[in-house]
Parts: sequence; structure tokens; C-alpha cells
Amino acid sequence: MKFVRILAVAMAALFVSPSLAADGHVKWSEWHEDIFAKAAAEKRFVILDLEAVWCHWCHVMEKTTYSDKKVNELLAAKYLPVRADQDANPDLSSRYGDWGWPATIIFGPDGQEIAKFRGYIEPERMISILQAVIDDPTPGPSIGETFSGAPATQKFLTQERREALIKGYDESYEEKLGAWGENQKYIDSDSMDYAMLRAEAGDQQAVKRARQTLDAAIALIDPVWGGVYQYSEGGSWTKAHFEKIMSFQGQYLRQYSQAYARWNDPKYLKAAKDIERYMITILMGPEGAFYVSQDADLNREVDGHAFYALDDAGRRKLGMPRVDKNLYARENGWAISGLAAFYNVTKDAKALERMEGAARWVIANRSLPNGGFSHGAKDRGGPFIGDTATMGQAFLDLYGATGNREWLTAAGKAGDFVIANFKDPAGGFFTSKTSEAKVGVFAKPAKLMEDQILVARFLNLLDRYFGNEVYHDSAVHAVKYLAGMTAELMRPLPGVLLADDELAIEPTHITIVGAKNDAKARELHAFARAYPARYKRLEWLDSREGKLPNPDVEYPDLGKAAAFACSNRICSYPSFNEKELKETVEQMSKLKKPQRQSAN
Repeated sequence: MKFVRILAVAMAALFVSPSLAADGHVKWSEWHEDIFAKAAAEKRFVILDLEAVWCHWCHVMEKTTYSDKKVNELLAAKYLPVRADQDANPDLSSRYGDWGWPATIIFGPDGQEIAKFRGYIEPERMISILQAVIDDPTPGPSIGETFSGAPATQKFLTQERREALIKGYDESYEEKLGAWGENQKYIDSDSMDYAMLRAEAGDQQAVKRARQTLDAAIALIDPVWGGVYQYSEGGSWTKAHFEKIMSFQGQYLRQYSQAYARWNDPKYLKAAKDIERYMITILMGPEGAFYVSQDADLNREVDGHAFYALDDAGRRKLGMPRVDKNLYARENGWAISGLAAFYNVTKDAKALERMEGAARWVIANRSLPNGGFSHGAKDRGGPFIGDTATMGQAFLDLYGATGNREWLTAAGKAGDFVIANFKDPAGGFFTSKTSEAKVGVFAKPAKLMEDQILVARFLNLLDRYFGNEVYHDSAVHAVKYLAGMTAELMRPLPGVLLADDELAIEPTHITIVGAKNDAKARELHAFARAYPARYKRLEWLDSREGKLPNPDVEYPDLGKAAAFACSNRICSYPSFNEKELKETVEQMSKLKKPQRQSAN
């Protein structure tokens, strides 16, 4: 009998599900392009848990849902469980960003989506979902927003569509508490940028909304360590989710710095300083590059609500919430752009040193041939458009902040790489050069709206600096695809409005003429850096370096440092001090007119 029992145990071991670890819990696989071939061979569904290191509800779901015995049994019976870190996998996170985090996506073995779910799923609901898919694997109604049509033929949004998007944007504003949207409170990047652009044009409603939102969002800044929490829930600014993510640090640092430049309100400068302080003390590594995020919780026993209520001594006594110390090109691009805006208004030499140091680290460690960038040290798939386009924009911000043409050259190479590797002749730009898999929804790389907006704005500004038709035409290529997409989408799309506006209107254009070691030229450049224009082309012509790349304006050599403000290829008289330059920039800004009459 003893022999029979031993044999039975041995035989059972041979048939343990590949989806379960030895302890009976879920055995997760990493995402790979052959995942669906494996699923088809084993007659299983694929369940993707797209999580984040910093995500509170991801931790809760791991502790509860994925520790549940019945959930594990169902997964073992019919599923291939796959887990991916969304920060490390930009192709997956871009495709499923509206479903996270955590995002749960269930696929058939043919790669078709059966169901998609946002956020935390409790064990009972997960059991019901898993069983329902086993019983009936028919894909449910599409929850997402996919583009099935063709790019628009016109260069700009139609007047009707533009007015509809503006109406949707205005109606999405929550008048009582501020910010765009009602439940989760945070500063939406494109919504704030569009409000700032309208405020610059004299729209007093935009001024009121921008300032109300900026004032309210200060509640999301950690008063002890600095840095901004991701968002607050429940239609309140006081119910924070405590994760600190680089995308938000870079964005808020940039926007509070720009708000201080426009309104000279000391609370905006303090907000910017508090965010910058956190970035350099917690998220900057010894190599000078920036990390990804910091966890919302200390551990399973001490969550963010308990931890972040403590003072500095109390926190450090317990320990430090986990910092994701991966070094990604995209995240460093966000950090550099934020630091550039901060440097522009503070003239803090340390900020300049840090942003240039991060840029040089990325160039040394993440460069690809011909001007592009990898995401991390070891990418699955890729390259991804976000890394190169975000670093390209960071280089433009560095050029504006320093006048150093090295950065403009790097931006141009990044633009060339984006066009050569991600542009789809049929319309728009792909998110990644290679697709995540070969079947179903992954048969082609995704083309996401956020990427079209990023590329359109970056390449358009690149064209303003270089006067290069390839950059211009490629920006138009992205905007036409956006125009086609918006015909099918019914949500506020401020990024589309920004891309359309920036393509149609020249940026605020200021050029400093004078030697870079000339004290007066440096003084004029410092003022021009801090001038509050959301959409700006700032150049420094030192004749010893040769002509500027874009030959649209010829500047006279007056024998002393001067500044010029230009619009529509018309330039002001020279300005020799801050007061004169401010007046001429404002005068020339009145000459800017949209060029939407062009049809192609």
C-alpha cells in the first residue's frame, strides 16, 4: 500500500498544471510573441495582468484575488497567466493604458480580445469572469476606441469638428473643484497645456480654470518629501493615491514652472521646487539619470495612507517604499523637460547641470544607431516611438534653455529616426517597430492617439527650428490621422486641439543675436527663456557658430547684443533690454494668424 501511495503522488506530480507553482498559486509567464501559439497548442485562453511596480491596487489584487484557491483552480484549468510590468513594456501599456492599472485582458488562443477590465477585481468577480469565458468565449462588445477608417484628406480639423472638440473640452471641466473630469482629480497634461495656450491668447475663462486647477492640485504634493502623488479619488483632492510616477513629476514640474512664469505667483514656484526636490533626492540615481517611480505602499502591512501621514523621522524609521530603479529613456525625457522649464524660471545652475547630465547618460547608454533610443537596457520588442520622440522633445527643451546647438542636432536626429522607423505610409505612426505578437489584435503594431499627438507636436516644432519640409509633412501626416480618428471618438481630446493649433499657428519666436560669452546677450537670453509662452521657438545666434538651421529670417549684426521677436517672417526692431523685448514680443504675437485656409 505504501508503494501505491508513493506511485499515486508521483503520477499526480506529472500532471500538475503548468499554470500553478509548487505552492498552488498562479505561475506567471512573461509576455512573448509566441504566447498564442502556446495557448493554441494547449487549448487555453491567455489572461494578461498588466501591472505596475508602484500600483497599490495591483498589490491588493495579488494579495487577495490571485491568492484565492478557486481563482487558481480556474486559471490552472484553462488559462495561460501572463504578467507584464507596464512601465517596462511601452507597447502593451500604450495599447491598454485605458484599462489600468491593473489592467486585465483575456484573449482567445487566436489573439482576439474576449474581455478587458479596468482596475481591481475582487476574487468573487474574478471567479465569475473566468468561468463565464470558459462557458462562452465569444468576444464581448468592444469597450475600447479603435480606428477603423482612413486618415482625413485635409491638413487641419474641419471647423465643425474643431468646434465639437472645443465644446467637449469645455464641458468636461468640473467647475466646483477644478480639473477636467469629475471622479479622479489630477492635472491632465494636455488639458492644462490647452488652457495655458488659450490663457496666453487672452481667454479669461481659461485663466480662471488653469489657476483653479493648479491651486487645487497643490494638495497632491507630498508636504514632507515633495513630489506629486498620482491622483485623488472620489471627486476630492484629499483622497490621494500615493504612488509617485515620473510622468507626473516631469509634467507637474514643467507646468508649475510655466505657471509661475506667467502669473508670478510664489505658490507655483514653491510647488515646482517641492517637486524638483523630490526628483533629485529620491528618483535620481548616482549616475545622474532618473528612476521610474516610487511605490504607493511600504509593504503589505503598511499602506500609503498610514505611511505618508508620518513625518520624515517616522517614515524613515519604518523604511522606504520601493523605488523602481530601472532607467528608461522616455522617463528621463520627461524629467529633462520638467527640469528645463524649472531652470528657465529659476536660473538654478544645478538644474541645468542635472538635466544635461541626464541627457548625456541617456545618449551614452540608450542610443540606437541613427538617432533613436531604446527604452531600457534589455527591451522586449521595440524600439518604441515614445522613447525617441520624448527624448527628441527634451533635446528641443534643452536647446531653448541653453542655446547649445548640440541639442538641436540631437533633436533633428531623433526626428529622423521617428520618421524612418515608425511612419506608416497608410497613415499615422506605429507605437513600436515590431508588434507584440503575430496574430489577432497584434497582427499589426498599434497606432495610438497619444503617440500621434506626441509626434505631431514634436515634428512640427522641429520643423519650426529647421524649416525642413520632411518634418512638416510628417507632422501633417500625424495630424491627418488624428483628424480621421476624431471623427469616430466622442470624448474630450485636448491633445488633438493642441496639435491642430500648433500646426496652424507660428510659435512665439525670439532670437538672441550676440556672442554667448557676452554678458548682455546672456541677460537677454535668460529673460527670453522665462518669457511665458507655452509654444515657443527660442534661438541664439552667435555668428562664430555660423547661420541658424532655419533660414527664414536674416538678422543684422549690430555690433552689440540684441533680441528680435518675429512672426510670419516679419521681425521687430531690435530690443536691447528686457522691457523692450517684452513689448516687441507682445506686439509681434498680435500678428500671429492661423493658417487653416490651407487644405493640404
